Amino acid sequence: MALDLVLRNARLAGAAPDAPTVDIAVSGGRIAAIEAARIRSDAHSIDAGGRLVSPGLIETHIHLDKSRIVDRCAPAVGRTRDHMQRVAAVKPGFSVQDVYARARDTLEACVLHGATHMRTHVEIDPNVGLCSVEALQQLARDYRWAIDLELCVFAQEGLSGVPQADANLVAGLEAGAELVGGAPGYDTDRAAHIRRVFDLAREYDVDVDLHLDVGPSAEELDVLLVCELTERMGWGGRVAVGHGTKYSLLPPAELDKLGRRLAAAGVAVTVLPATDLFISSRHQDHAVARGVADANALVACGVNCSLSTNNVLNPFTPFGDCSLVRVANMYAHVVQRGNDDELAEVFEMLTRRSARLLRRDDYGIAVGNPADLVIWDATSAAEAVAKVAIPLAGFKRGRRTFTREQAVLYRP
Repeated sequence: MALDLVLRNARLAGAAPDAPTVDIAVSGGRIAAIEAARIRSDAHSIDAGGRLVSPGLIETHIHLDKSRIVDRCAPAVGRTRDHMQRVAAVKPGFSVQDVYARARDTLEACVLHGATHMRTHVEIDPNVGLCSVEALQQLARDYRWAIDLELCVFAQEGLSGVPQADANLVAGLEAGAELVGGAPGYDTDRAAHIRRVFDLAREYDVDVDLHLDVGPSAEELDVLLVCELTERMGWGGRVAVGHGTKYSLLPPAELDKLGRRLAAAGVAVTVLPATDLFISSRHQDHAVARGVADANALVACGVNCSLSTNNVLNPFTPFGDCSLVRVANMYAHVVQRGNDDELAEVFEMLTRRSARLLRRDDYGIAVGNPADLVIWDATSAAEAVAKVAIPLAGFKRGRRTFTREQAVLYRP
């Protein structure tokens, strides 16, 4: 078999510290061999130098369409909670060209930080229409060389009693959006919003990804209805909920009970630390709740969990360099997870668990899978999270997509 590339001296996540490094051979965009012994080949080779080589990272929940708008839409002043209204006010000014340009810059930043797969949520409210769908579908085609991008259409500002939002949701699915989502917390009838999303999922045979259970108390959990509908439709493994800040307010026994319910139904949870920290508990002026759900605790109950970026440089989160490892490190700080096995599990929430959420059966460093790989300035997954490791090189289907020079200290 003719090889195109060999990554040499790679250390795989989960390998024992004293385990030998491996060579990873690539042919035709796929992993052709993984061997501890040196692979003999004249193909182009890159020496990982004993560093961690992981599968490409996965953004499971991001908003490309409304990223990078802080220049026209400033964050809230003080502790007010009008993020959605601030964004809604500028959405009529979005155009296909504008959305494409901002989304492109965010997408490229994600690629440069190791992402090779992404699910973006796309707003289709009447004040923006389908221009973001058009822009992001074109972006997905243009950047397939670097990242696989799927679109989840949803109504951010309410669906019940908003005929044009419903029509736009249907139009987005007809145009080829891969998923349907929702934000029932902003709707006048949360249950009706959720039920309509599931009806559309069944009609178009697509997965569901909802913004859910954001609030100052753990009461009225909408995820219970989501679990019921997931089981009734047989959609287990095809439903995810993002945020879940209310879950952070549950006592351990109640969180365990919820986790077992989620696991039984096959509903995944995506925790979004940056946004959840920034917008949570603004009604409090002291002893402020952090609002970040403990995904490690949910994983222990059998729930599939991921971590993701969510918003970048907009009123919901006026920060962001698109580094998922930085998000993971932030999350670990907040939920106070610092042991190596805990941090290794956190890294799984950027990789293997996220792939499971996206239902990618061909993901990971295994013979036959696409060669979507990242070399890190670290020797283990736990170290990568602990030190916010820098990705030194990335590959999509065996083709190098970026490189970054390792820092050099020039001593006198």
